[in-house]
Amino acid sequence: MSEPTLTDDLARALVDVSADGLAVIDAEGRFTFVNAAGAQMLGAPPAILKGQASPFTTPALGQDQAPANVRWAPPGGRPRELEYRIAMGTGDEGRAIWFRDITDTQRQQERLTAIVRVASNVTESASLAATLQAVAAEIVMTANIAAVQILAIDTPDAELRVLGMAGFGEAPDFADRLRACRRLGADIRFLDAFADRRQVVIPHRKAAIMADPAWAPLHEIMDRPDWDGFVSMPMTVRGRTLGVVNAYYVPDDGPGPVTFLAAMADHAAIAIDTAALLAQTRTQARSTERRKLARDLHDSVVQQLFSMRMQAKVLHSQLDLDGDPDRLRRPAEELASLATTALADLRQLVFELRPLELVEQGLVEAVRRQAAAVEARTGLRIAVHTTEARIEASPDFQEDVYRILSEALHNVEKHAQATTADITIEAHDQTLVMEVRDDGTSTTPSTDLTHPHGLGLESMRERTLRWSGRITVGPRQGGGWTVRLTLPLPGLTEVTT
Repeated sequence: MSEPTLTDDLARALVDVSADGLAVIDAEGRFTFVNAAGAQMLGAPPAILKGQASPFTTPALGQDQAPANVRWAPPGGRPRELEYRIAMGTGDEGRAIWFRDITDTQRQQERLTAIVRVASNVTESASLAATLQAVAAEIVMTANIAAVQILAIDTPDAELRVLGMAGFGEAPDFADRLRACRRLGADIRFLDAFADRRQVVIPHRKAAIMADPAWAPLHEIMDRPDWDGFVSMPMTVRGRTLGVVNAYYVPDDGPGPVTFLAAMADHAAIAIDTAALLAQTRTQARSTERRKLARDLHDSVVQQLFSMRMQAKVLHSQLDLDGDPDRLRRPAEELASLATTALADLRQLVFELRPLELVEQGLVEAVRRQAAAVEARTGLRIAVHTTEARIEASPDFQEDVYRILSEALHNVEKHAQATTADITIEAHDQTLVMEVRDDGTSTTPSTDLTHPHGLGLESMRERTLRWSGRITVGPRQGGGWTVRLTLPLPGLTEVTT
């Protein structure tokens, strides 16, 4: 019994209903036939494709080819990744080709690989900058993203920090140029993503930016990569938005589903949060050691020096009764002077290691004494305004607030050219607010206060982030500068007035 054979009509019907691409090319590699599904993948009607050169590489005559991939960019269409296989015919009837579109599958595999690599970096890398630069590089390696930025933002009005960037080439002054664009009134849409905690998707964003004079300071940098659409994804962790990841998509290839970018933004947020937690742990360890050292100094060396001074005074008084006191009077006076100086220095060291006022009398009184000490030393008139008698919080919390205040006063003293300063401390609704305002005349008071990487401001920011707070620094109307600190009080904290 002979095997059944397909009629021409049935074979043609199977070809037409196939979801995969089916085609025939001649010996020169030109299309002689393309089914409907294949024509849709190739982006042109079968009548147009007939006679055109195919993108498929053909093997030697008489050999079949294992599956291979080829990139196809139809005129005016999105580039596609095609998987294909060629079966050689016998004679001159041509070569049969099967192909399918694997663009989305390929991208998904690339993105999953990138996510795995980034997750490994987050857990293993000790450097936040290196980790986030790696995250940016992994994002740009995907097929349809031309460039990316990872930006940390404290508040919409505050200065931002560039934590990672790829695809733009060297751009060390990006933040400065962006500040200039903000002053010119540029429409900075990623601030909407930060404020609203939702993704912002804008097609054809590059054309709008390049045509807007307010973006002129950044035109040169933004024109480097070949991009068109824009997506800004907020970085959120533990209910806090830390910044945004901005992705710039290649032309004719929009963002589509942004689950990949959302996953990468989550990893970036985790990296930032982990770095903050590690810094907090290290700081707590150092604080514990400082407390122990301060206690040891106070209980041993300070007490001994105090006794030395008392003994020297007793010796001095006894010498007054001797017949020839001059012989021992001068050494006794030197002993008393040295002990007094050493005692003062050690007390200052103990105070720097752990201000005893914080332990004994609390934050508010420590702030008053610090203000009085600066006022006595410099002549700067400092007023402390508060209705709080005492703020009951952990020693670490109080010390961080105290150190931020000390740094703010140091900048006023050193850079602001001020004559007066006002400190305000308020606590309500489980929130502590502290402001340091001065009447300085300097327009650029301190590198620490204006430069995003200044050590003074960086230390203040780190201490603030440790307690999930916010700090803003800048000029105020009428002259002078303001440092404003807002911190949620720990859950067990009670504020008494």
